[in-house]
Amino acid sequence: MNPLFIENLSKNLNKVLPGKNAQEKMMVKPRRFRSKENREKGIPASVLLLLYPFNEDWFFFLTKRSKNVEHHKGQISLPGGMVEKNESLIDAAIRETHEEIGINKSKMNIIGRLTSFYVPVSNFEIFPYIGWTDTKPKTMIHDKEVERIFSVSINDLILEKNCKLKEDIFSNQPVTVPYFELGGEMVWGATSMILSEFKHIIKDRI
Repeated sequence: MNPLFIENLSKNLNKVLPGKNAQEKMMVKPRRFRSKENREKGIPASVLLLLYPFNEDWFFFLTKRSKNVEHHKGQISLPGGMVEKNESLIDAAIRETHEEIGINKSKMNIIGRLTSFYVPVSNFEIFPYIGWTDTKPKTMIHDKEVERIFSVSINDLILEKNCKLKEDIFSNQPVTVPYFELGGEMVWGATSMILSEFKHIIKDRI
């Protein structure tokens, strides 16, 4: 039998999702790119927010990308990557999580998906999946794309003090960057958009 938290989360993932309204709260402002309307979809890529119970709370994994990757060097991301030929979106999320942080594929249980969105800078269409394991899984970095693995509790995610703003300069233009401060890292961009939608779903502890 699944834990009550997972049962309720699974039900809520099958309801109407917060979608763009939640995602837009973590977008860089003003937006640097036009919407991808009336264009072909981007390259499909799947990521996995993998939950596990520990010390009466639920946690998930984030990774810090290495300097060897083509896109988003040094940024914080969920495990994931490009969907291979003849591979399903779910299978890609599971495979990439195994390849990047070493978790056994058989331990991962997928319960649903958040709202997909397009990332202009990398031309990816991101499909975020939610999964869980019944105990804290062993992790191991064995992918040159990953520099660090760390865990975040959902209690830390929902704390309003961990949602912040930073003034910066992109392409010689002043911008405001919303971000989460989690695990001593600045989590912004696509990952923060995914976490924002997830936060809206779990903020009342379901």
